[in-house]
Amino acid sequence: MNPLVLPGVYAPQEDTELLAGALSDEPLPPGAEVLDVGTGTGALALEAARRGFRVTAVDVSWSAVWAARLNARLAGLPVRIRHGNLFEPVRGESYDLVLANPPYVPAPDGRRAPRGAARAWDAGDDGRLVVDRICREAPGLLRPGGVLLLVQSALSGPDLTVGHLRAAGLKAAVTQRHRIAFGPVLRGRERWLRERGLLSDTEDKEELVVVRAELPV
Repeated sequence: MNPLVLPGVYAPQEDTELLAGALSDEPLPPGAEVLDVGTGTGALALEAARRGFRVTAVDVSWSAVWAARLNARLAGLPVRIRHGNLFEPVRGESYDLVLANPPYVPAPDGRRAPRGAARAWDAGDDGRLVVDRICREAPGLLRPGGVLLLVQSALSGPDLTVGHLRAAGLKAAVTQRHRIAFGPVLRGRERWLRERGLLSDTEDKEELVVVRAELPV
């Protein structure tokens, strides 16, 4: 079942599918505790719940929270859904798996906080406004052997993400890559990205990557 998408909520796209594929590769036992941060419609949280995991989902947007709750009810799946900024609603908790599809697109007006639907994709001048917070805070939520799966654009420095997570004591690497056509957001700022050197003159596709990081036992 395709999730319902309420106005102002990020619709599942190629990055969602890529992260869902990475989720399916994780050999977690039934009953494992999973956190989906920035859940949007709840698509990834529902995928995890279908596998018998105990799932908590968080989003800063009330519209997303209501969409995720509605989709969980329609699917008949038990997902605990909380409103809040990243990990604030789950302080003190720990998980076997953390899923993150954060905003990661560099924005020309990146010094201004994004508003409305743009909060789902705009992420500062370098696209790392939220990714860096996840790198700092997610390791503290992982149980020994726990895994973080994060999807981002190659435009926002996946090598930096890997480096930060390794510095935090995790085993981290890019495990999946997928190239897609520019969507409406990138097309709208393509010239700016080329002027900044984030896109070459010949690039006509965006590369998405999944970073997998594991806390050693």
